[in-house]
Amino acid sequence: MKTSYTSALLFIIFSLSTLSAQNFKFAQITDTHIGTETAKEDLERTVEDINTQDLDFVIVTGDITEMGTDDELALAKEILSKIEIPYYVVPGNHDTGWSESGGVSFIKEFGYDKFVFEHEGYKIIGCASGPYVRMSDGHIPRDAIVWLDSVLTSTSKDQRIIFANHYPIDNSFDNWYEVTERLKQYNTQFAICGHGHRNKSMNFEGIPASMGRSNLRAKDSIGGYSIISVTKDKALFNERIPGVKTLEAWRNIYLGKRSYDMEKEDFKRPSYKINDSFPQVSKKWSYHSNANVISTPSSIQNVIVFGNSTGTVEALSKDTGEKLWEYSTKGGIFSSPAAYRNSVILASGDGNIYSLNSENGKLLWKTKTGASVLGSPIIENDIVYIGGSDGNFRALNAATGKELWKFEGLKGPVVSKALIYDSKVIFGAWDKFLYALNKNTGRLEWKWSNDSPNRMFSPAMVIPVAANDAIYIVAPDRYISAINAENGKTLWRSNEATVRESLGISNDKEFLYAKTMNDTLVAFKTTRKSPEIAWKLDMNYGYDHVPSMIIEKNKTLYFGGRNGIVFSVDPKSCKQKWSYKIDNSMINTVNVINDHQLVAATMDGKIVLLEWKP
Repeated sequence: MKTSYTSALLFIIFSLSTLSAQNFKFAQITDTHIGTETAKEDLERTVEDINTQDLDFVIVTGDITEMGTDDELALAKEILSKIEIPYYVVPGNHDTGWSESGGVSFIKEFGYDKFVFEHEGYKIIGCASGPYVRMSDGHIPRDAIVWLDSVLTSTSKDQRIIFANHYPIDNSFDNWYEVTERLKQYNTQFAICGHGHRNKSMNFEGIPASMGRSNLRAKDSIGGYSIISVTKDKALFNERIPGVKTLEAWRNIYLGKRSYDMEKEDFKRPSYKINDSFPQVSKKWSYHSNANVISTPSSIQNVIVFGNSTGTVEALSKDTGEKLWEYSTKGGIFSSPAAYRNSVILASGDGNIYSLNSENGKLLWKTKTGASVLGSPIIENDIVYIGGSDGNFRALNAATGKELWKFEGLKGPVVSKALIYDSKVIFGAWDKFLYALNKNTGRLEWKWSNDSPNRMFSPAMVIPVAANDAIYIVAPDRYISAINAENGKTLWRSNEATVRESLGISNDKEFLYAKTMNDTLVAFKTTRKSPEIAWKLDMNYGYDHVPSMIIEKNKTLYFGGRNGIVFSVDPKSCKQKWSYKIDNSMINTVNVINDHQLVAATMDGKIVLLEWKP
């Protein structure tokens, strides 16, 4: 009897101590946007204020910087390091989408881009989100999903979870359901996010959630952050005005044992029914990498080669999709490989340009640069032309990697592939300029700007095309521009069609093809005097802002879209031939291998060989 009484008493004491231990408070800082006008002062004020509060830790939910530059990240780290309690960070789209390092510098500064820790009986999980280096929808990286699986596998079904991310976990993410379906198998209490710059009650398919206000002052004189108080049965959300006051709680979430009924729920999921309408198209094979793929795979000697965002180069059999070899670099790869003889040449976020044997993946040579290299190589007459993030554009010997010349005048990273036209190599950078260099010497021939003061409107992502001594580009300012190839003077500009960063040219150089941001594929004539639209085709693909160049092969057009669909169009009849959905994330520029096959890669790391009846 005495033993039973003692055991019961010990159980009660243990239970009470456990419940008491669950009381804690933490701060959420979000959308600090270091690099904008008041961001530094606003964050410094918040950090100073946090150090006067009775808090357990701080979570920073992304968009820490404005453009993800190395200088912005270093400044953000310097300020955040003054917090006197533990703090944890995850990146947002502004930290990754224009990153000059492809996310490498974020990890170098903070040591990670996702986190998990235990506090007072809770498991607190923070996940990375993109897009990375490309404009696209929000996306939890493939490697982060793999990591999340490993975290949850080691978590008790009863343990309380708090989930932190930059984006809301809804359809502003292209793979939101991969997160909600996982979290609902566990005792997830609530989620926090940023991105929207305001306090907002949210619900992610049954998971209670809250969006926090931006740390920026905006139209106020002082910015702000959130204080979240967790007790046994509820979480209270207060806005804190640094140095002034804590406002009344604007939200409370009741806590307890969560039970999400996965079988009865009927939430919307991506549909692949469109594939039933085009039976002439089929998927020969599909391969899923363990990380994002944000480039165009190369096809060489029956081998498909690509790199992923964790720095691995992978090679697959063109016939079966079976992995043949892999090679590891030390930085994310956003560079599309170029075939050269029996090798592939590509670059990495680790600052090196690599040449690998296409049969076995053995290193043939590598050339070190001063920073990450996110640009893609183009090869002509045994010379590799490629731009990096160290302010340089280079020409290398394709056989040896020896530098032939270097242009040092760039003020932003190169993230796309150059055009070689006559005696010039032409490319854009995230410094507001399009450059034309002498391809033999690297001498600057001219540089062009759309005169926008906003770096985000730079002609950096498009691959330029040329005809009739004119260079044609599209950019995020939603103009198509024609530029004199000799002197860099503007011939004409048009925003009649809301184009963005996807462009192509017909094999006969008579037409330009551009994807608009809403439903329509448009063709312009390659005129020098004034813009002239030849035709428009309503394709009903919805809103689309992702860069995926339009490729013409055997009088047929091919391009990818925002929601994982590959399109084929007959430009002569101005009719869609077919479309095929392979994923729900963006399609990179496709590689059309022949008149009945292409290989496509998605941001989520899916590599697919499509084939169709010609």
